[in-house]
Amino acid sequence: MSDPGSPPPPDPASSSGARVLSAMSASSLDVARHASFVKRSASDRDTIEYVLTEHLRMSGVYWGLTAMDLMGRLDEMDDLDDIIAWVLRCEHPEGGFGASEGHDRHVLYTLSAVQILALCDEMSRLRRDETANFIASLQLPDGSFQGDEWGEVDTRFTYCALSCLKLIDRLDAVDVPAAARFVAGCKNFDGGFGCVPGGESHAGQIFTCVGALKLAGALETTVDADLLGWWLCERQVKAGGLNGRPEKLPDVCYSWWVLSSLSLCDRLAWIDQDALARFILRCQDPQKGGIADRPDDEPDVYHTFFGLAGLSLMGFPGLKKIDPAYALPVETIRRLGLYSDEPDEPSSSE
Repeated sequence: MSDPGSPPPPDPASSSGARVLSAMSASSLDVARHASFVKRSASDRDTIEYVLTEHLRMSGVYWGLTAMDLMGRLDEMDDLDDIIAWVLRCEHPEGGFGASEGHDRHVLYTLSAVQILALCDEMSRLRRDETANFIASLQLPDGSFQGDEWGEVDTRFTYCALSCLKLIDRLDAVDVPAAARFVAGCKNFDGGFGCVPGGESHAGQIFTCVGALKLAGALETTVDADLLGWWLCERQVKAGGLNGRPEKLPDVCYSWWVLSSLSLCDRLAWIDQDALARFILRCQDPQKGGIADRPDDEPDVYHTFFGLAGLSLMGFPGLKKIDPAYALPVETIRRLGLYSDEPDEPSSSE
């Protein structure tokens, strides 16, 4: 870390600050074991973990499949056709998706379902108009979004709504400027963002706000990149990992939440990437595969995906590039035609 009196300068070698970690070998990431862990987690339905995660299964499938794709192992998923069929069974007749079959539709799981279909090149099977109508029905007069019909408001839902609409080319279904104004109203004195106006700055919420503003075309006019970048780089602790708020323990998942925002603000070089990569690698389970939140904890698909995503943003050798705004591989976003200038770096995500 640099002198806390001023933010460290960006890396002049890259506009995003991402770089291949010179001291790291691709073999230090146990791709084969992690792929086996993800496949096993997807197929083993006799565990208590499987039963207890039904309420977020759609997101779990997205985490697992995207992790496999980042590792170049998506073609090893033998049951992709069955997975797509299950995703489509979770779609409601009026549009939108639930977390699993029989669950209420929600914007969180609607985005996860669309991301899965995009990743697997199955977007032709999505009912785009019904999906867009469902999302549009969730926007409130102040520009914010409910997650579902029950009324909870959170900046996460703004991000999910805009990301989903961008992926299906229906952004005109909602009032984008109003959505951006609501997010801007959630900005705090420290440069960060909360879940609602006045909410505490948190790295996870910051990603949803920075990502939403990027997708809305309002990032540069709303975010103080230096102030926010400083708050985010201060999330790195002595162990090398990142936390979500001051005085909290590091957690592998913030390798995504923090780095994606730094990447979108062109401040990725403001942290010690080698130290972070070493922290993530220490969180690998050497016996059964997968990545945990911290060293010696139990691995899970959530932290496996976000650990890989963080490494990808830092240019770790052997991993596909991930887009910091869409949380999908760059090649998927390019296939959807969402890049206007065919960028070399994923930070140029529009």
